[in-house]
Amino acid sequence: MVRLNIAAFLVFAALGFAQLIPNDAGARDVGNGQGAQFTTGGCVSDADCAEGCCAGGAQDAAGNAVGICSGIGAEFQNGKTGCGFVDPNAQQTIANAQAIVEEQGF
Repeated sequence: MVRLNIAAFLVFAALGFAQLIPNDAGARDVGNGQGAQFTTGGCVSDADCAEGCCAGGAQDAAGNAVGICSGIGAEFQNGKTGCGFVDPNAQQTIANAQAIVEEQGF
């Protein structure tokens, strides 16, 4: 019984410290300001997200700070810093997203 509890704690701790990475499937909606990005997709400001919440705390593949669209009430979960994130490197983030779109072909 004790082993199960320790194992469960270790799994929970590992998930709690997991790196937040925006879902690449929504790359075409990064930076367009149309409010079409789904929760867990990348964003450069609240205007990108369907729920109007671009939270900080996510990272791109290179480890740079980027936004991740979040549901209201989940904007502080898993290390996110809350709604209102404005990407200081928005042009680079948008260029990276466009490259992902070209690679995906959709």
